[in-house]
Amino acid sequence: MWQLSTKGRYGTRLMFQLALNYGQGPMLLKDIAKNEDLSTKYLEHIVPLLKSANFINSTRGAHGGYALAKEPAEIDLRTLVAVLEGDIAPVDCVDSPDICERSDTCVARDVWSILEDRINETLEDITLQDMVDNFKEKYELT
Repeated sequence: MWQLSTKGRYGTRLMFQLALNYGQGPMLLKDIAKNEDLSTKYLEHIVPLLKSANFINSTRGAHGGYALAKEPAEIDLRTLVAVLEGDIAPVDCVDSPDICERSDTCVARDVWSILEDRINETLEDITLQDMVDNFKEKYELT
């Protein structure tokens, strides 16, 4: 079965928590982990990727923690997942046709390429703000 890795899933949940609390100051990683029932240690491995992509900022000190570096509406899931996972391709030959001598004539590769395009289009259309809005609507929060 093809699926996102733990890094992709947990990183998205970390970013959702930061989006949900956007504008309320930095969050501690332990609070994010608690809210999402995740391992703080695992999140510590994801943070550098998100910082280097300029998705999050860190603040040291008594009121320190992590916060989004951009507004939630400016971060789409395709870009986020690409930072966490790399390119999304159901099979290797979609992004690297040179690995297979049949790439130019393979009809199955054409199907996988269409699937990759649709996944990317869908993820581009969803922002962290959309996730926050959906959450608030789902749980009737204001």
